[in-house]
Amino acid sequence: MKALFPGSFDPVTNGHLDIIKRATNVFDELVVGVHDNPGKQVMFSAAERLEMMEVAVAAIPGVTAVRYDGLTAAFARQIGAGVMVRGLRALSDFEHEFALASMNRRIDPEIETVCLVTSSDHTFVSSSMIREIAAHGQDVSDWVPPSVAAALHAKLTNVVQGSS
Repeated sequence: MKALFPGSFDPVTNGHLDIIKRATNVFDELVVGVHDNPGKQVMFSAAERLEMMEVAVAAIPGVTAVRYDGLTAAFARQIGAGVMVRGLRALSDFEHEFALASMNRRIDPEIETVCLVTSSDHTFVSSSMIREIAAHGQDVSDWVPPSVAAALHAKLTNVVQGSS
């Protein structure tokens, strides 16, 4: 069965990769959907986020990364995914994920949502927290793939140099 793991991945973290690797133990094929939502303020463009994800999942069999826009349920239908995979870090995530799953079920009742609980090593890691820590000059290499740490450093170095 094909599954979709959608998100903005701004940037991809080791927590995301944990969910991706574990989802490959459950599903035959996993598409990581990098959502291009022009209404959402992001640090990295959709093309940059897709490139980071492609590098991060390159060695994981059965996983492909694809950029998409529009409704996630419609994209899942378009690619033939019968399941959407979501990650839960803490109880605070549940309410948001429950609302998303309920709405997606109304949009397409044929697509199920499966939530995987993040490994304890990653429960406190979020993309927004990673961006903030990196913006303050701190090393984030424990929480993101090396290519993402380099991309964050390059992006923030360019921002600082551009504002001087």
